[in-house]
Amino acid sequence: MEFKNYYKTLEVEKTATPEEVKKAYRKLARRFHPDVSKESDASARMAEVNEANAVLSDPEKRAAYDKLSEQPQSGREFRPPPDWQQGFDFTSTGGAAQHSDFFEEMFGRATRTRSRGARPPEGPIPGEHRHARIELELLDTYLGAQRTLALEEMRYDDQGQLRREPRQLEVRIPKGVREGQHIRLAGQGGPGVNGGPPGDLLLEVAIRANKQWRADGKDVYGRLSLSPWEAALGASVPVRMPADDAVEVTVPGGWTSGKKLRLKGRGIPASEPGDLYLVLEIALPAAVTDGQRAAYSALAQAFPEFDARTATGAQI
Repeated sequence: MEFKNYYKTLEVEKTATPEEVKKAYRKLARRFHPDVSKESDASARMAEVNEANAVLSDPEKRAAYDKLSEQPQSGREFRPPPDWQQGFDFTSTGGAAQHSDFFEEMFGRATRTRSRGARPPEGPIPGEHRHARIELELLDTYLGAQRTLALEEMRYDDQGQLRREPRQLEVRIPKGVREGQHIRLAGQGGPGVNGGPPGDLLLEVAIRANKQWRADGKDVYGRLSLSPWEAALGASVPVRMPADDAVEVTVPGGWTSGKKLRLKGRGIPASEPGDLYLVLEIALPAAVTDGQRAAYSALAQAFPEFDARTATGAQI
């Protein structure tokens, strides 16, 4: 049996705090979760990460594991010393997740054999909460949506082999969700033990990149291109909003590139909705005809003191 270095798996030091362990687990979960990872061994790596986290995030298991890791380990074959688990109680495993032979030998089997007269776990034990990631369009945060989520779970078959098990879930996306928030699907996590309730599935929301719009919390930012005369004189221009509705936006005169026009309450919906900001940029038309070139000449004559380099802060 191969000794498992759980600290190496989570890429943390042996002195890592519980918060550092949690942070490392979340980082690796985002990297190796089969729903988002393109690596060929993502499912197996995710199973290893989950197992390491199950030990290092549990104070009792971690203390026992640290005690065990002090024993000499020769090559890949490892056998725990007799009574190494004395003084520890692993009867509350927190779920029925499947793990490696090392884990089962150390913690699963230890529960069953730590003493001949030990009583088995009593009462229902809730299943583990599980995590996944779901990518949404910005439009979904405004209107809500229904999505089919394809998942792959690593489970042991009747022969003890680790297999991928696909499943699909219908997920209702409520409007107003934001980047980094979690959608909780009750009862869709790991199975319970002794009739215990299953855990929950927590979906972390990610917003896909959009050429026109960018979400920042509840606020949304986009670009609005104006002609020179619209920026100088003011104008009312139609703008297609993130929710796919058209709005007439009044731009006051005298605006320059880079200034932001705030539309209050037009951000992501919420009890207190965010705001939408239009970052103004001036689009210059090409001077092709004689009349168009004459218009630019007249403009230059009208602003003889204007220096574009000074106005924009550009340096040579």
